[in-house]
Amino acid sequence: MVNYSLQGKTALVTGGTRGIGAAIVAKLLAAGATVVTTSRTPVDNLPAGVHYVQADLGTPEGATVAAEETLTHFDGKLDILVNNVASGQAYPAGTATIPDEAWQSSLNTSFLSSVWVTQRLLANLVTAKGAIVNISSAVTLDVVPPLAHYAAAKAALERYSLTLAAELAPQGVRLNVVIPGNVATPGGDKVRQDLADGFGIPVEAMTAGTPLGRAGIPTDIAEAVGFLVSDQAEWITGSQLLVDGGAAVGLAA
Repeated sequence: MVNYSLQGKTALVTGGTRGIGAAIVAKLLAAGATVVTTSRTPVDNLPAGVHYVQADLGTPEGATVAAEETLTHFDGKLDILVNNVASGQAYPAGTATIPDEAWQSSLNTSFLSSVWVTQRLLANLVTAKGAIVNISSAVTLDVVPPLAHYAAAKAALERYSLTLAAELAPQGVRLNVVIPGNVATPGGDKVRQDLADGFGIPVEAMTAGTPLGRAGIPTDIAEAVGFLVSDQAEWITGSQLLVDGGAAVGLAA
């Protein structure tokens, strides 16, 4: 249950057709926002009222399509941007086995997509004194050779976000990062299964030992995003909110 209102707010959530992105779309809708979302492949089962744009945000051209269609749909008004789109495949044999194309794809989709979309919408977000949330990953907090390409892309996203947050604060735009831990999503489940198979361990071991006793679910992340784009977080910018069930604490211990 939300205790804030996004009534009258407009939002773009990239990659919002499944998993964490779909949960974020649902949360913003429930709070009263109107939402545009994107995916690379077409879908036909979105919640009522969501405007859909098919675009490959791993290319500058796709980012332009998404940005232009969003602004057209909202008549130029954009209050909220959630850069969620990402992709990553695990290579259990380690960093040296990650092919060139996987490095480039991860960089484009998991980092540069956020840069390209943000740049194309920034003037409108400044006008609205809006809020941006970039979705990273807790893989940046540990050494995981099979996901080195994905971790590098997300680490770049975190540093970019911190720099841009400092630049945008005087203009009234807030930018924060949410860092999910192990969350049950179609993409995350496949990565965990591939890692478990590669290491010869049960897939349950990939999330065992989380201090709060369970893997995350997409709404755990959506709740954090909903708060950060709301007026209740109006004095929060440049933050990195870790939502991982305490797993990072467990690693430190």
